[in-house]
Amino acid sequence: MKICIIGSSGHFHYALRGFKSNWKIVAIAPGSKGEDVTPLKKALSEMNITPNEYKSYQEMLDREKPDVVVVNTVFNANSRILCESLSRRIHTFVEKPIATSFEELEKIKKLFGTVKNEVFFAAMFGLRYKPHFLTAKALLDGGEIGQIRLLNTQKSYKLGKRPEFYRRRDTYGGTILWVGIHAIDWINWFTQKGFLNVYATHSRISNNGHGELESTALCHFVLEQEIFASISIDYLRPNAAPTHDDDRVRIVGTRGIIEVFENRVLLLNDKGENYIPLLPEKQIFSEFLSQIDGTGSCMVTPYDSILATEIALLARESADTGRVIQVCQNH
Repeated sequence: MKICIIGSSGHFHYALRGFKSNWKIVAIAPGSKGEDVTPLKKALSEMNITPNEYKSYQEMLDREKPDVVVVNTVFNANSRILCESLSRRIHTFVEKPIATSFEELEKIKKLFGTVKNEVFFAAMFGLRYKPHFLTAKALLDGGEIGQIRLLNTQKSYKLGKRPEFYRRRDTYGGTILWVGIHAIDWINWFTQKGFLNVYATHSRISNNGHGELESTALCHFVLEQEIFASISIDYLRPNAAPTHDDDRVRIVGTRGIIEVFENRVLLLNDKGENYIPLLPEKQIFSEFLSQIDGTGSCMVTPYDSILATEIALLARESADTGRVIQVCQNH
């Protein structure tokens, strides 16, 4: 079965780590005008893969007729290409955010509603598949801390020097949409409860000359059953830090607390305080392909992908307007 890759601006490495031997990456193309696909070509070359190369992804799809397309171009173009691939009935593994506006997301919702029995898509929420997050999820599902009452999450990144499109809201989408959306997905995945409202703030101060990019943000959510959740987001992680990112989660339940930090999981309950042995890592793209060929299922569904994007857009609207935003329960 055939895979095509569009763009080189996102996490295409998920697809390279997780594709099956009976699937073949046959072609690549940029997804946006002037997009540099050199990093993708280099990564494929290191795997001894020499795909056909096109200047137009539409021509590539016309000629190659792939079974799967991986979309990870400049962020504001992801929705347009996702709609085109779904219209062509091509299964799509797409970078998040899947849309950078409510109008784009509504188009995806309506289109997917007409093709959902024929095609599958998932956003690149690959952090779910890390050992520490899989372990935390297993503890929650096993009732180790009772009922969740409170979640605090953190996303901290090194900023470095980002590509030009990060400097403009219309091409980047915003830091809540690009970075915070991961934590929104964790909150949804861990709680399985509906979002009721959000209040968020963000700032461009100290963004090291990156134009409209927000360097800091905070989000506060109210979920069903009066569960509260928060996200702390920043691009201020020092260059000397040992890792690029610092992801953290603290989940408070009625019978204990789970903390995820430094790729470890700490469980505190009536049995004491213990670091929990980690489950093995999984690969999101491998599961995505298993979903398509009927041999398994993907933890990230189209509905998860749509929901996280919708909540991220609402959080960005709250930060832009300074208002508490209510979440319509139609997702």
